[in-house]
Amino acid sequence: MTDVKEARRSIGAQRNPASEEAILQAAEAVLLEGGLANFSIEAVARRARAGKPTIYRWWPSKAALLLDVYQHHKQSHFAFEPVGNIRADLTGFLEHLFTVCENESTGALIRSVIAEAQADAATSAALAAYLEGRFRHSSEMVRMAQARGEVRADVDPLIIPEMLASFVWGRLLTNRFDNVQAAIAAVVDIIVTGIKA
Repeated sequence: MTDVKEARRSIGAQRNPASEEAILQAAEAVLLEGGLANFSIEAVARRARAGKPTIYRWWPSKAALLLDVYQHHKQSHFAFEPVGNIRADLTGFLEHLFTVCENESTGALIRSVIAEAQADAATSAALAAYLEGRFRHSSEMVRMAQARGEVRADVDPLIIPEMLASFVWGRLLTNRFDNVQAAIAAVVDIIVTGIKA
């Protein structure tokens, strides 16, 4: 009896959730097994039993797929939920980012994407789009703090997560993970002092 593996079917431009999950899991497995140097859309397509056109329709570049793998891994392995107090939320957000960046897999992945973005326009565009989406999502904790009266109404909610992520990624790119808790406390204190209502 012949074992025939059924290819996963696309449903056009709209992502099929089952196919998307299979592709992201396959991409993460390919990355973990072979490293970034051996990562390719072809390898992911084979592993996920998906068509390359489907992958390229949903992720226009390898970098876009890698960034979704990064986000998928973060959501699967690391959790952060705001608690409703701006100091605690900013502290938790920074602790979350440092945990992600200190992880061998996610830290190496984001370092590689940042490095490639310096020389490749498609990677730079994918990284910019990813960051825009993440900052917009994370800015909700600042908006909620404004609604509670903890943060001044004139503060741009988008700038806070960008400041925090830039701080963490600067530490990541220079391998400075010493005295993290003290650094987090200092940064949060400076920001809260500057934005409080």
